[in-house]
Amino acid sequence: MSDVLQFGYGRSVAELQLKRLNRHGIIAGATGTGKTVTLKVLAEQMSEAGIPVFLSDIKGDLISLAQENTEPVSAERLEATHYAHYEPASYPVELWDVTGEKGIPVRMTISEMGPVLLTRLLGLNETQESILNIVFSVADERGLLLIDMMDLRAMLNFVAENATELSQYYGNIPARSVGAILRSLVVLEQQGAKIFFGDPSLDIADLMQTDENGRGVIHILNATQLFSQPTLYSTVLLALLSELYEVLPEVGDLDKPKMVFFFDEAHVLFKDAPKVLLEKIELIVRLIRSKGVGVFFVTQNPTDIPDSVASQLGNRIQHGLRAFTPKELKTVTVVADTFRQEAGQDLAKAIQELKVGEAVVSVLAADGTPTYADRVMIYPPKSLLGTADPSLVNGLINRSSLMDKYGEAIDRESAHEQIAAWAQEKEAALKETLEKEEAEKAQKKAEKTEKAEEKAAQKTSSSRKTDSAMDRFTKNVMSAVGREAGRILMRGITGMLTGKK
Repeated sequence: MSDVLQFGYGRSVAELQLKRLNRHGIIAGATGTGKTVTLKVLAEQMSEAGIPVFLSDIKGDLISLAQENTEPVSAERLEATHYAHYEPASYPVELWDVTGEKGIPVRMTISEMGPVLLTRLLGLNETQESILNIVFSVADERGLLLIDMMDLRAMLNFVAENATELSQYYGNIPARSVGAILRSLVVLEQQGAKIFFGDPSLDIADLMQTDENGRGVIHILNATQLFSQPTLYSTVLLALLSELYEVLPEVGDLDKPKMVFFFDEAHVLFKDAPKVLLEKIELIVRLIRSKGVGVFFVTQNPTDIPDSVASQLGNRIQHGLRAFTPKELKTVTVVADTFRQEAGQDLAKAIQELKVGEAVVSVLAADGTPTYADRVMIYPPKSLLGTADPSLVNGLINRSSLMDKYGEAIDRESAHEQIAAWAQEKEAALKETLEKEEAEKAQKKAEKTEKAEEKAAQKTSSSRKTDSAMDRFTKNVMSAVGREAGRILMRGITGMLTGKK
């Protein structure tokens, strides 16, 4: 097997060193200058070298990698590229789709996404971002799984309800900010993220496949709908790249990478990105090469890539740039200066004069040094150039062995079920406590009533005790005296009245 990829012809064959692919690269150029063809040719060459590839299809013209070219290639193109043995070919393709409508469902859990990317996705301010970090911290401490949007919503409500207690450890947790995050979740759900977050999440090992012939499988994210939400699109790709970085072990420099990841329309990744996100991207790009992964950014203007990231892109393929204004001319000059140039070479002029399918190329040589910029004609792709037949798309989905694994979503116990269970336990405990208190009150009341009745009974019993003989004699005497005195008194009164008459 060759240790290089041959993808074009200039002064000689343009080659990419397999062991230098993990030093990353960039494919840039204005619309219609041939970036898609270059991407396809590189993906084909990598597949033939046994390297799995991941790329996104925004316009629907990359799925055709699974279909061999049926159109004749012009003799002029074959002659310009010195392509003596052109043979059409199709390649092993797995088709993915965040919506699950036109590909294998690709999912990721909230925990795997992490607070930094979610902050970007939700468009949160610094205060809201700090609360989101608290939510993740509390979930980790209490062993709560954050899988889908319901889990995140449940955790936000949990933090808000326990804000007084949590504020002792994390500082103030404004209810208004929690409410703002909850409202942002509604917007995100409407954009389709509700389907993306869930289980089973994508197992990175399933991207490291080769077919029965040893060719690397080309994994294509069907992003024709997803790209209508640029922030969601870029965050999904970055989340997958981040997962590669987190999961894969350190392997150092290999003879060829485990995988190459193409980030198409890369400018949407960096547009309005906060500093903390840019730092994360820079870290991933710098360190993921030691995990055996190469990253190629595909964009219209290379100046869209921040310098801290662009400086790590060793393999550079620049298609034509059109310049008509002083600002555009300055941009071309800046781009030309990023290449290693020979004395007297006017690279800025060459970039403006590039034909469709041509590119200025500088790659890392076997010893790691960048080659001098060369004007190259890119090879014609062996697969079909254009949109694939719809029946091919359906066939890719139906024949995929991964559909059995990812086709149906799984709803396993996670944060919102656990929090709901806690709430039920708390309610049951509260109910039990109230019932116990009521029982104790009733018991005390019953005891108090019983004591009062006993006391009353004792008093009544005492007043009815049998009198002694002397007591009876005294009572009888006093009773008789009382009766006699009553009679005397009555008679006296009567007599006086009678006497008056």
